Amino acid sequence: MTEQADYQVRLAWGAAGLARLAPADVVVVVDVLDDATRELAAAASTGGAVVLRADLTNAAAVATACLAIQHERASRTSIAVVAAGDGGAFSSEDLLGAGAVVAALSERGTDHTSPEAAVACEAFAGLRRAVVHLVSASVAGRALAADGRGDEVAAAARLDSSTAVPRWSDGDWSPAPPA
Repeated sequence: MTEQADYQVRLAWGAAGLARLAPADVVVVVDVLDDATRELAAAASTGGAVVLRADLTNAAAVATACLAIQHERASRTSIAVVAAGDGGAFSSEDLLGAGAVVAALSERGTDHTSPEAAVACEAFAGLRRAVVHLVSASVAGRALAADGRGDEVAAAARLDSSTAVPRWSDGDWSPAPPA
């Protein structure tokens, strides 16, 4: 099955969603609070796609990298944004992270999005001013804070605070995402 094939920017949840999406030139794996990206990155890379890692801190940098890849290819580039979710299930922070990536792509002129990607984009746009609260109040955010990792949660909600764009290569991220 090749879902969302008519659109340049597509959105899916977890490994099951990735498997249903039409093949893409670039796959952006989004995980805001956990590091559940290795399995998704490995699966995404089997089709020859460039695989990038995104979250709220680097959404703009990732969108810029996608545009650079498109310029290098000198042709229209399809982009699959895959929210890692919580075990592949819905997570509000990953919806916001995916929406931030789609919004940043749109701001750079890459706006032929699937309805699924458009919904994530508009959710982020409408809730942008509440991102810090929503991330800290999410199930994963509260669990990390209860485990004494509230500073990590706060750092993860800092929009576009990083220019690093981890790229999957030889079974690992380079540069490594923040711990």
